[in-house]
Amino acid sequence: MEISGLVSALVIGIVIGVLGRLAVPGRQHIGVLWTILVGIVAALLGSALAAALGVRDTNGVDWVEWLIQIALAALGVVALSRTKVARVRH
Repeated sequence: MEISGLVSALVIGIVIGVLGRLAVPGRQHIGVLWTILVGIVAALLGSALAAALGVRDTNGVDWVEWLIQIALAALGVVALSRTKVARVRH
């Protein structure tokens, strides 16, 4: 992977992760790096899911793909936050 690909993945991961985190109400118990990693994974899975649904490439902004990615990031943030809280309680 080229350096531009790594930088792009990092930037997209930050954006998707932050938007996913903002979509979840309340406090999340994960750090910035976990948010970025969740965002990167959600962006990759969301793109694959959008391609499978046939909504990946549209004229203009791919809003459906963005919404899928953000929803997956929100689910990832919630799952990871609950896992971290459960570990702290035990």
